[in-house]
Amino acid sequence: MNCGIRSLLYDTAFEDPWSSFFMDVLSPLSFIKVSCVRMQGLLLLVFAKHQHVPFIQILSTKSTPTGLFGYWGNKGGVNICLKLYGYYVSIINCHLPPHLANNDQRLEHFDRILEMQNFEEHDIPNILDHDLIFWFGDMNFRIEDFGLHFVRESIKNRCYGELWEKDQLSIAKKRDPLLREFQEGPLIFPPTYKFDRNSSNYDTSEKKRKPAWTDRILWRLKRQPQASLHTPSQPAPHFSLSLRSYISHMMYCISDHKPVTCTFDLEMKPLVSAPLITLIPEGLWTMENDMVISYSLAPDFLYSPWDWIGLYKVGLRHINDYMTYVWVGDNQVSSSDGLNQVYINISNIPETEDQFLLCYYSNNLHSVVGISKPFQIQPRSYFGEDAVGQAHLQM
Repeated sequence: MNCGIRSLLYDTAFEDPWSSFFMDVLSPLSFIKVSCVRMQGLLLLVFAKHQHVPFIQILSTKSTPTGLFGYWGNKGGVNICLKLYGYYVSIINCHLPPHLANNDQRLEHFDRILEMQNFEEHDIPNILDHDLIFWFGDMNFRIEDFGLHFVRESIKNRCYGELWEKDQLSIAKKRDPLLREFQEGPLIFPPTYKFDRNSSNYDTSEKKRKPAWTDRILWRLKRQPQASLHTPSQPAPHFSLSLRSYISHMMYCISDHKPVTCTFDLEMKPLVSAPLITLIPEGLWTMENDMVISYSLAPDFLYSPWDWIGLYKVGLRHINDYMTYVWVGDNQVSSSDGLNQVYINISNIPETEDQFLLCYYSNNLHSVVGISKPFQIQPRSYFGEDAVGQAHLQM
């Protein structure tokens, strides 16, 4: 069975509340959900502004359970691997084992998640050769040695220096060369775990768990090959990441954790500057007729008869928010000199003054590879009113 329209409809039928919430919030800002992966309580969502979507190719989504000897997804990681303007980017969300004494197990799970991100079947480089890795989640690293009273007093007085030195992740990075390649912003916010629910008070239960920075955001840029006398290094394409902010949000109280966010500036020289598909709505579109769409393909684009073109209102939340769609293999009008034409029926679309977009979805790449410029569809009475006006002018 084709995995295009049907699987997208299936995903929509079982949309999780977080996806719906973020789509509602971000779509007015021109963000579209381009991918997601879920494993029990772990959820990873990727949104992008619509002008960037044709340059984002989703290569792989993967779940790596590490709970119950690798069979249960209450612990582990989820990953989305994509190409962004030709660069390889991997994004990992994880939940590592809890408790102070399980630090070695946390590090083992960290390594196992990394090792399982192999993409041989997709002809994708090893994850350590990707240009950028984002790795975040409830890593569950704790603060060693210090007692509960000392930790709480240090937090109360905003004296984090001694706590940083005993943070298990910071200690592990000093010992592990690979882990050291992952960067992190300064921990200048209070530990984000553990809180009484619906409050900003650290744990007052009988267990009185010691506060810790369990929720972390790391990133790693690709290692550049070392130059030698015989093989001087080539100038690398411009690709740089700079941290703008790394903060916690203490006002949220629905969990025993406080959420953490990072904001980055990513600068790059695109390796891909033109979309694989260029879409052009032909002529004046009205609600009365089958309309013609012209599109051109890049020379290296691998076409599939299961590719389709969707018609959307501007402000779409996700690729399955189409008003109508057409299979490019079924409704073809002509094909010559790299320019193709298909027709699409829009007679059942309600009249509206909203603007519309066309998106081309590639079944082989599982991604949107072309988006048109916004345009309007004229109401059914457009030509009739125009003809009456012309008659009055002639009289």
